[in-house]
Amino acid sequence: MKTGIPMDKRCLIVIPCLNEEKHIGPLIAKLGPALDELDARIVVADGGSTDKTRDIVRDIAVADPRVLLLNNPKRLQSAAINLAIETFGDDYDYFIRIDAHGDYPDDYCQTLVREAGATGADSVVVAMRTMGFSAFQKATAVAQNSKLGNGGSKHREGAKGHWADHGHHALMRIAAFRAIGGYDETFSHNEDAELDYRLRKAGYRIWLTDKTAMTYYPRASIPTLFRQYLGYGRGRARNILKHRSMPSIRQMLPLAVVPIFVGAFLAILNWIAVIPVGLWAFACVAYGFWIALGERNPYGPLAAISAMVMHFAWSMGFWMEVLSFRGRGVVPAHRTGSAAP
Repeated sequence: MKTGIPMDKRCLIVIPCLNEEKHIGPLIAKLGPALDELDARIVVADGGSTDKTRDIVRDIAVADPRVLLLNNPKRLQSAAINLAIETFGDDYDYFIRIDAHGDYPDDYCQTLVREAGATGADSVVVAMRTMGFSAFQKATAVAQNSKLGNGGSKHREGAKGHWADHGHHALMRIAAFRAIGGYDETFSHNEDAELDYRLRKAGYRIWLTDKTAMTYYPRASIPTLFRQYLGYGRGRARNILKHRSMPSIRQMLPLAVVPIFVGAFLAILNWIAVIPVGLWAFACVAYGFWIALGERNPYGPLAAISAMVMHFAWSMGFWMEVLSFRGRGVVPAHRTGSAAP
């Protein structure tokens, strides 16, 4: 039967993880058909799990030697991918990055390889569909799926397949990954966008596919959501500072949140100072109620709260990184240890 999969290409499936005992077994089982159809190997790069994750992977590996457990002492996802490619990449053409706390269609890996073969892309990226279970998760998912939370990002909203600057990392040609030095391990967040910048600058092409997508489950509380977006803001600032690039319009708007919030304290001198932060809060709440009424989504008003947390944390993280940048410079990108082809 014709599958459309380039049978001369081999895939390395890499799963960075930490304490994922509830998800790792079912996830590996779901990837089983991809092992057969893609002549693939699964590498679980574990950052030092203290639950049963490592035991589960070892048991699976005993039954199927195509599944391997790799210790990731640096704990970062970027380091996990780099280490897996450095250790096993010589025998494979593509690698596919799988997030342990996400969900994927049954033919996810196979579709990515088909798209790479059909387009000739060096990287195939996907859109993220955000879903939640608790009330706060559902509200955050509504925010992240809307322009209020994602600013119109194509890989958040989904779009027709097209050549893109960035997207959620899925498949990449190992030769291209190695040629630009892999992920920069000084980035704890935004390492994917930073790599995509270097990928495009080196002349490689990124294809955002509309043939498949992954499902992402957002943070379940305000403190964890805040910390996540604080890291995103710092990562974006580090990216801009490293490459001397300009932020896009959709990134520049939330940058103003912390400055106008701080500026509101000048209201003790002049009440006009509180107007900007008031307009921001009003716009978020109004958009939330528009979602509730226009889209008949009861989580709209709560989504406004999630969006405000995301905006404020992202802006704070960005300015924290900018202010701490003086005197320490930018660390060069980490290399995987392989020479460019």
